[in-house]
Amino acid sequence: MNSRLFAVAPRVREALDHGRPVVALESTIIAHGMPYPANVETALAVESIVREHGAEPATLGVLDGQIIAGMSPAEITCIGSTPGVVKACERDLPWAVATRANAAVTAGASVAIAAACGIRVFVTGGIGGVGLEAANDFDISADLPALALHPVLTVCAGAKAFMDIAATLQFLETWRVPVATLGAPDYPLFYTRQSGVPSPWNAQSEDEVARVFAARLALGQQGGLLCAVPVPAAHELPAAVTAEATTRAWRESRSAGLAGKDLTPFLLARVAELTGGESLAANIALIRNNARAGAAIAGALVLYTRPS
Repeated sequence: MNSRLFAVAPRVREALDHGRPVVALESTIIAHGMPYPANVETALAVESIVREHGAEPATLGVLDGQIIAGMSPAEITCIGSTPGVVKACERDLPWAVATRANAAVTAGASVAIAAACGIRVFVTGGIGGVGLEAANDFDISADLPALALHPVLTVCAGAKAFMDIAATLQFLETWRVPVATLGAPDYPLFYTRQSGVPSPWNAQSEDEVARVFAARLALGQQGGLLCAVPVPAAHELPAAVTAEATTRAWRESRSAGLAGKDLTPFLLARVAELTGGESLAANIALIRNNARAGAAIAGALVLYTRPS
């Protein structure tokens, strides 16, 4: 994409121009992942955490048709409190620009925007994945090919808990995307630290993740890298609670005929209801934790990719 058409915040541009670490942040979690005002409070807190750990945050979104890299607090509040903000994946960006829409961008769209701006690290809550009935309905999130096509390292707490984790990892293997779990042998399950599916790579530190991605870039390989960070133990949901809530929410979504962009917001909200708000607390804790890890990775990556 042509980043000259974006509105890149001066603080973000300055950091990039001077080789300082920058962390991209998505806005779907603000507009469609949490209720107001917890969404805005969390988004601003995540930006503060990124700064406290030595990197410049760049929250991404679309306001009045303008793609923004580095939204201001007022813009974050607008996208988190204004009714009718649409959910835009990468394919929707031309429509959002042409129609002067207000849009929150998904993980896949965020990766594309970050790559166009030269931002190498992106932090989100959870990525989309391969749906439970993908063999019948071809429900495979656009986040996954975005990870394979754009040279951005994505930090998350795993795929959303209502996805097929084993199939998601298989898809990423087929598309040659390196996948790490930070400090754990199991791939995480968003609200829960362990999915029961072994991770392709157990990374011991943020520095190790940065070194491997720097080597990927140096080798000229296409695409990014996915680093999953388990939710903090103090805030995780027991595996049985996650399974019961997500299964029930999934069945209700099927009965209601929900699909596409309406599905994930419904599932997140319904799981929050079914867990008495515990899943929302876990969601907030994991995105804050991911921000810390992402800032550390971004700081190390700058050192490993600095011209000699």
